[in-house]
Amino acid sequence: MSADLVIIGAGAVGAASAYFAAKAGLKVVVLERGAISGGTSSAGEGNILVSDKEAGPELDLSLYSQQVWREDLQEFGASWEFESKGGLVVAATENGAASLRELAIRQRSSGIDVTDVDAGSLHEYEPHLSRDLTGGAFYPQDAQVQPMLMVAHLLRLARELGAEVHTNVEVTGFLRSGTSVTGVRTAKGDFSAGAVLNAAGTWAGQVADLAGVVLPVLPRRGFVLVTEPLPVLIRHKVYAAEYVENVASSDAGLQTSPVVEGTDSGTVLIGSSRERVGFSSEVSVAVLQSLAAKAITLFPMLAGVKAMRHYHGFRPYCPDHLPVIGPDPRAPGLWHAAGHEGAGIGLSAGTGKLITQVLTGAAPDLPLAPFAPERFEEARV
Repeated sequence: MSADLVIIGAGAVGAASAYFAAKAGLKVVVLERGAISGGTSSAGEGNILVSDKEAGPELDLSLYSQQVWREDLQEFGASWEFESKGGLVVAATENGAASLRELAIRQRSSGIDVTDVDAGSLHEYEPHLSRDLTGGAFYPQDAQVQPMLMVAHLLRLARELGAEVHTNVEVTGFLRSGTSVTGVRTAKGDFSAGAVLNAAGTWAGQVADLAGVVLPVLPRRGFVLVTEPLPVLIRHKVYAAEYVENVASSDAGLQTSPVVEGTDSGTVLIGSSRERVGFSSEVSVAVLQSLAAKAITLFPMLAGVKAMRHYHGFRPYCPDHLPVIGPDPRAPGLWHAAGHEGAGIGLSAGTGKLITQVLTGAAPDLPLAPFAPERFEEARV
């Protein structure tokens, strides 16, 4: 079977890339080793955030993705429950509040809309917040989707444009012509293609290994608690200032910071934790206890609420906290769109559109040089 583009992975990034490529007229084949949205995309909260990013390439990509979500994909937003709920970041100390104000200054210079919130005004945003907080910042651009619905509908739209989606098909190797990649091998046959996109999420490094190139994408585990249904008590995504620090940290050890938000169904989602433990699926009761305790420090009324369930997944982490996006000169014909860590849902729309622009010979709306796949080897040299 021959295609213009074979995409490895049917998660958020793979689905967005499939949609934009098919919309541009490319013959697209998506190969997923398991079920659609069966990896990281099924284990997150669907964040589309600008609030947790410092000025720089990732924030530029986040703002661009926001534009794509709100313009190119706006007509489909109801399909995946797109909600511009806004984000409220809060601080428990005067130093924390000062740090938020300094971060907001840097972010505003990059085009982010952010409002400083003093302690006395926090409850205008969230009436049930703790009275012990010293200030915060409100980000109206922060939004949310239901990630599994988003993946399913983007792939449906891609199929309507002529794309093929194959599940339970694992890529076992690459077809080559000299050093160039010309397709993939699977247990169910070969797929030749003008380009192959590695959108395998946490497993992108293993896929790159099959092509003989190094891509240091590692799993970073995180847990989420889900409460019993409640009346709608929490209006926005609310998280503590240290969450921003944890996102930017490269520490392999456990980090937890409270992130709390309500859903339309009444449940409350509570995160977040980060730790590099490989692909260990062992449930850590200590982590869950820490998440619950820290959520109560933000919203004391949660102390009497029952946790209904929990889930966990693995963020695709890169050492410099930037995703890998673009063609790989070490294996011509191989492209990557991976390593977005916990921002993959939000960044997927922009990533898919940028990949398609370059694949079709157009100038990308955003420079891809900061996300170059070969940058890790250059740094090592």
